[in-house]
Amino acid sequence: MKLRFQANRRSFLLKSAALASAPFFAGSTTGHAKEADNESARTGKEDRAQWLAIVERVSQPVLEAVSQQKLRAIMPIEAAKGLEQERAQSTHLEAVGRLLAGLSPWLEADPGHDPEEEKLRSRYQEWARLAVRYGTDPKSPDAFNFGSNRQSVVDAAFLALAIVRAPTQLWEKLDAATKENLVRALAETRKIQPGFNNWLLFSAMIEACFCKYGQPWDTMRIDYALRQHQEWYKGDGLYGDGPDFHWDYYNSFVIQPMMLTVLDAVSAVTERWSFLRKPVEARARRYAAIQERLISPEGTFPPIGRSLAYRFGALHHLAEMAWRRDLPEGVSPAQVRCAMTAVMSRMIAALGTFDSNGWLTIGFAGHQPSIGEDYISTGSLYLCSCAWLPLGLDATDEFWSAPPQPWTAKRAWTGADLPADHAIADHEIMG
Repeated sequence: MKLRFQANRRSFLLKSAALASAPFFAGSTTGHAKEADNESARTGKEDRAQWLAIVERVSQPVLEAVSQQKLRAIMPIEAAKGLEQERAQSTHLEAVGRLLAGLSPWLEADPGHDPEEEKLRSRYQEWARLAVRYGTDPKSPDAFNFGSNRQSVVDAAFLALAIVRAPTQLWEKLDAATKENLVRALAETRKIQPGFNNWLLFSAMIEACFCKYGQPWDTMRIDYALRQHQEWYKGDGLYGDGPDFHWDYYNSFVIQPMMLTVLDAVSAVTERWSFLRKPVEARARRYAAIQERLISPEGTFPPIGRSLAYRFGALHHLAEMAWRRDLPEGVSPAQVRCAMTAVMSRMIAALGTFDSNGWLTIGFAGHQPSIGEDYISTGSLYLCSCAWLPLGLDATDEFWSAPPQPWTAKRAWTGADLPADHAIADHEIMG
């Protein structure tokens, strides 16, 4: 049976956001400009509804399929020509692990006051647990491949990130057999030697998950990843992806969010890496300031570097710092909310972003297959979910309740007075 995301099956959330987001969902170029100009008229409640509409549109095909053990049967596999069969070994774990990594704070959050949002959240909580159950059960038709291909260490780490971010919904509420299968599956990836780059943090993330939940864990994998990244620090809030600096978004896709989460996960057990907390957090705040400044007045950001098919997943780190309530001085939660809303709405509306059945296609702004590197497939694209972390904040939090504010680039290009921007130096961090 083919599952299809259809307009008449969308929940109230899409309908409630329709007035505010219609130009974007229509893919109108005129709508993009008009929306950017009218950002000051939007409320946090409207923005949250629009974020949830995007969540539902992106997530529904994946979670509904895996909840019925039909993900392998119906999920398309778009990849570079000739690599479809190879990517089929990893793409299903990619889709679920990455999607849950971004959804998990919202799944974990306390119930709010909107009954329709709670209805959606309750359904997705159940589906997320079923995804973990079926994905780690060797007997399920949707069993994921752990340890059988190099890519699996990457997406086992994103799944571990999700589990760490949602301890109640994605660990405590799992039945005993699923917990056992999950631990076994994650441990299968230990046989894979990570690359000498950001991949060290994938191994560290898995071990940090084991540490948090009282499982045997390997301190060396964490120590090596954290210390090596300190050696690769290049200055002004940015790390190299390995020994060299790359102008891409891997500081946001992986490096800085995972370093912060690894340090959090192990802190209750050991203070061994506590000396890293101050510099890592200071650099994280600086990089969040840079990310916010990269968002143009029109709600775009530079298409620089590899993995652009992750779309607004490039804002993972900015979302992380907003969710942590640790944004840099001079960057308000409201301006981050408005900037991220503009980016996500614009990208999600680009024609060709979804196929006829609601699955994401390879591209940055629409369907652009040539953007997809040889490691990119349909499942890879769901890393975009990591921009949704602030949904884990209550609707009454300042991020959602404060009046709209223009973000830095929008203020700068309208002539508003701005404080000077400065780099940070190591002596300032450590002082």
